Amino acid sequence: MPRTGGSAAKMISLATREPASEVYKVSPIPVPLRDWAQLDSLVGEARVAALRVAADDVRQKLDGRVIWNVSSTAEGGGVAEMLHVLVGYCLGLGFDVRWLVMSGDGEFFAITKRLHNRLHGASGDGDDLGPAKTSHYAKVTAETAQRVLDFVRPGDIVLLHDPQTAGMATILQEAGARVVWRCHVGREERNEWTEQAWSLLRGHLGTCEAFVFSVSEYVPPWMDQAKVWIIPPSIDPFSPKNEEIDGDAVSGILHRIGLFGDGSAAPPVPFTRRDGTTGYVSRHASIVMTGKSELGPHIPLVVQVSRWDRLKDMAGVMQGFADHVPEEVEAHLALVGPSPNDVSDDPEELEVYRECVAAWNGLPDVVRRRVHLVALPMDDMDENAAMVNAIQRHATVVVQKSLAEGFGLTVAEAMWKSRAVIASGVGGIVKQVVPGTGILLAVPTDLRGFGEILVELLNHPEEIALLGAQARQHVLDEFVGDRHLGSYAKLIASLL
Repeated sequence: MPRTGGSAAKMISLATREPASEVYKVSPIPVPLRDWAQLDSLVGEARVAALRVAADDVRQKLDGRVIWNVSSTAEGGGVAEMLHVLVGYCLGLGFDVRWLVMSGDGEFFAITKRLHNRLHGASGDGDDLGPAKTSHYAKVTAETAQRVLDFVRPGDIVLLHDPQTAGMATILQEAGARVVWRCHVGREERNEWTEQAWSLLRGHLGTCEAFVFSVSEYVPPWMDQAKVWIIPPSIDPFSPKNEEIDGDAVSGILHRIGLFGDGSAAPPVPFTRRDGTTGYVSRHASIVMTGKSELGPHIPLVVQVSRWDRLKDMAGVMQGFADHVPEEVEAHLALVGPSPNDVSDDPEELEVYRECVAAWNGLPDVVRRRVHLVALPMDDMDENAAMVNAIQRHATVVVQKSLAEGFGLTVAEAMWKSRAVIASGVGGIVKQVVPGTGILLAVPTDLRGFGEILVELLNHPEEIALLGAQARQHVLDEFVGDRHLGSYAKLIASLL
């Protein structure tokens, strides 16, 4: 049975283990140690001291136990990004924290994408969650749980993330693990779709010792409220996506990826990787645009950064912009997402991207030249993050017009960069965009209202600057990693 000590070096050695021959295997993810003390320069000594006290308490109570995270992907999406950060900081705090990623077949991920959509209150692909689907979900998660038990020992704490992992809870708990299920998605109001999803998941979650949600309104009424913890996610100000970079680096990256003209002649641009080494933005984005880019440093740019997911409503952002902005303001729009072929756990990604390309082709010529669809390469996630950093920092306004949202951490990431944000008043976005820090859309499907608000804001640069300054301070106060780590420390201490 694989078992090592808690150092980062030993953890990395786990990743060299021969892969399991079974279809449903798990893979250890190596994470570099992060120096949590660097937060001191941002949040102040008092907050860092409070985190140190909480960490010391947990470390003593763990008494050699390991904390495991289990998720469905190591790259792409907010959960994976946060785990890279939080596991690294926990290692820096002296905890033995590790991360396993499950596998699955196409049918399994189609089912879990359906669950994801229905927890958001949407039908998704419209297919059923009947006995055959329920049985396949249970089969995959049960077999995967047995692979997880190759690593986990009785008394260890296991944090299962999202619907993909919920089916493992009972098996792991019966084997002696202390199981916590972390749900990153949800919807404030119940409907037939949310009830279908919870009906499938409820049977797997009864033995969990705790449940973690980002927003209290997502907690289903049948769940034992005494076991519920509300822990909002956080950003890492020192990551490649959020680190401070100057205007020359921003412009250089946007030239290199091809958003500012032909990127083939632009030199690679250095950035700092998660492990502290120097990387280079050298790859190009795949950009749907009309001929040579007309964008440049002085042209206002509206940006939405999201996965190609119908609930993110990239097509709605495009239509709202196309119908109302070009005749009023000389601005461009960039819809930015991952290369759709590189997202393993979302079978709808490529389909939604193609729908956006078709909608772009249907725009009038004069409008089409102002709209750009940007698919960023996922070969190197640090490089991808540096690209997003530059795009958000260049943006005049950042949009997140989701129809439903678990938390929407791209909002906090844009706010951290002092960007003015227009976002839907749904889900966890409401917790981020408080009065004076951005603009909330009361009705996300109102494309006319969205367009008019966007035009009004673009015509008032002084308001853009004010919103951006207040947004950054709000994120510093509420959504930096020490808050997140402190909350998890309290949860884990309560279990022990």
